[in-house]
Order: sequence, then structure tokens, then C-alpha cells
Amino acid sequence: MRVRGVRFNMSNRIRLAARGATVVSLIAAAALLAACGGGDKKGATQVAAKVNKEEISVHQINFVLQRQPGLSAEQAQGAGKRVLEGLIDQELAIQEAGEQKLDRDPNVVMAIEAAKREIVARAYADKLAGTVSKPSDEDIGAYYKSKPALFEQRRVYTMQEFSIEAPGDAAKLVEPIAKAARNADELSNQLKAAGIKFAIRSISQPAENLPLNLVDQIGAMSEGQHLTLPSPAGVSVMFLTSAKPQPVSLQQAKPAIEQFLLNERKRKLLTDEMKRLREKSKISYEGQFAAASTPAASAAQ
Repeated sequence: MRVRGVRFNMSNRIRLAARGATVVSLIAAAALLAACGGGDKKGATQVAAKVNKEEISVHQINFVLQRQPGLSAEQAQGAGKRVLEGLIDQELAIQEAGEQKLDRDPNVVMAIEAAKREIVARAYADKLAGTVSKPSDEDIGAYYKSKPALFEQRRVYTMQEFSIEAPGDAAKLVEPIAKAARNADELSNQLKAAGIKFAIRSISQPAENLPLNLVDQIGAMSEGQHLTLPSPAGVSVMFLTSAKPQPVSLQQAKPAIEQFLLNERKRKLLTDEMKRLREKSKISYEGQFAAASTPAASAAQ
């Protein structure tokens, strides 16, 4: 089972996914060392291949392998060989690009600098995330109790969803029509009579697959009731046709809740840290961005 919202991003440049070498990647590294080095003194150089005058090290291979989750010990040697061949192709391309002076191209230089900034910023975020403590059993139990629609009273919902084209003020006309309809068939007939375009589909979703902000609202609905929401095209109306109880025990939900709460703590810590850094730093917006300075940014100056 999964809780919607476990994954999150503060920005496209900073991610909080804590990384580290797994036992499997360490096994893979050991297998590669044995395969490439053979245990003799020459193997101690950690060189896996030479491309013209440049060397590719075992450490480079291990670095790539550590980012391949689910790699078994049996797959390590074959995977290492494939990684090495890829690194050789990469090195050949780099050398040829150097001959053509592509590494001096302004766009390439900017891309390299952007990648460096992203890596360093992510490293700081990862280090910060590593200081977050795991939620206690009491924290997990409290969250479980606070979300009955997700757990103790979890249901699988079958709904008729109407995607209604109602741009601008036309959206205001839909709610009275939906409110007067006693079921999906009545709504369909009334929309047709009003000349309003719509599409309808039947969906079946467990509570955890719903948007987290709608779980409690839909959980409180009875069969035959509807929910009206704004949508990019206009309005979305969902009629609840059935709700089948499928409760989840605390023991079943514990891993997902623990991960969700841990991620929330990481997100909050990073948000608070960015706020602290802004407050202690002098940030000035220049040129065309001067007018876009936000009150929060101005307060940090």
C-alpha cells in the first residue's frame, strides 16, 4: 500500500532523496575489483581500461553501479562490463569533443556550471536530510488514527466522472444543474438539454490513490452524492456510485506512513533552512526582475 504524497519536490534542482551505498552495490564493487584486478599488484592501480592516454577507473564504474537499484550480486560482473563499455564510449565522445573545442562552447560551459550547481546543492540537501530522525511508533499511530478514510475506514470508490467544458463564467451554470441531478443519468440528460459539452467515464480508485486533500471529503460522501471540482477545461463532477470497505491495519500501513512522515520532515526541514538562509543573506533583484521581488525576498534583504 502507498500513501499519496510520499514523493515530493521542493524544486527541480534540489531533491531530498537520501542516497548511500547499499550492501548490494558494495558486493558489486567487490566483484568488480576481483574481476578487474585479479588480486595482484597490477590490480591495485584500480584502472579498468585505457582510452588513448586517458584512464577509466573501477571507482567510476562503481559510482554508476551504486545508482542502479535492485542489482543482485550475480548481475554485478555483467553489469560492470556494460557500464565500462558505456564509459569507454563516453570517453571517446569527450575526447573527440575536445578536439573540436566543444568544451569551450558557451552553452556547454553554462551546462557544466549548471550541473555542478545542482550536484553541490543536492549534496547539501542530502546532508541536511540525513539529520532527520525517523518517526516514532507513537507518531505513526497518531497519523493512522488521524486519517480513518485512508486506513481504518478505507474504501474503494467507484465513481462516474463528468469532464465538463465550461470556460470562464459558464462554470457557474454547472453546479445548479449537478445539484439538481439525483444520479449520473439525470446529470447527463440535463447537460445535453443545456447544450453543454462533456465527457463521462467510470473510475474505480482506492482511497490512497485519491488526491490527499480530497480523501476526507470523498470519504464522508454517501452513494449517490456528488462532488464538483474545477478542472483545466472547466468543471469536473464526480458521482459516487459505490464505496466498498477495505480497511487497512496499522501493521499493514506502518511502512508507508513511516516513509510519508519522514519525507514530510525532510521537506519541512529544507523549507525552513532555505527560509533561514534567505533571512540571513542579502538578496537583491536587478533589472527586469526588480519589480518581481516578493515581500518575503524583500524582508530577507
